[in-house]
Amino acid sequence: MDDRILVTACAAVILMLGSSANAETVVPQQGQTPEQIQADTAACKAQAKSVYDQTLAAANQAAATSATSAAAPSGGRARGAATGAAAGAAAAQVRGNQYENYDKLSSEAQQEYRQNQAQEAAVAGAVVGGSRQRRDRREQAQSQQQQAQQQTTTATQSADAASKQAFSACMSGKGYTITP
Repeated sequence: MDDRILVTACAAVILMLGSSANAETVVPQQGQTPEQIQADTAACKAQAKSVYDQTLAAANQAAATSATSAAAPSGGRARGAATGAAAGAAAAQVRGNQYENYDKLSSEAQQEYRQNQAQEAAVAGAVVGGSRQRRDRREQAQSQQQQAQQQTTTATQSADAASKQAFSACMSGKGYTITP
C-alpha cells in the first residue's frame, strides 16, 4: 500500500515537472503506472497541440480574409482635380464679374480666362487630392496593422484556451483528475 502511494506521488511530481507548459497537475484515479501516465500525457499533449494548431490556423485565415477585403483609397487626385477645376472656373467667373471691362471682352476671351483659372485650380486640386489620398492610405495601413496585431493576440489566446481544454478533456477521459 505504501509503495502504491509512493508511485502515485512520484508520478504526480513527474507530471507536474513535465507538464509545466499546461501548468496543471495530473492525478491518476485508476492506479495507472508511471509509464501509462507518461504515455497518456504524451498522447493528450499531442492532441492538444493539434487543437492549438487548428484553432490558430482558422483564426489566422479569418484575419487574412478580412484584411484583403479592405480596399485602398483611390481616385484622390482625380477627385481633387475635378473639384479644383470646378472651383477655379467658378472663382474665375466671380473675379471676372468684378471688373467692368470683363463684360466687354469677347465670350472666347472670357472662356479662355475661365479655362486657364480652372486648369491652375485643377493642378492644385490634384496635388491636394493626392496628398490626402497618401495620408488616408498611411492611416489605413496603420489601422490594419493594429487590427492584425490585435487579431493575432486574440487568436493565440483562443488557441491556448482550446489547447488547455482539449488536454484536460483528454486526460479526464483517460481516468485522471486535472487541477489548475
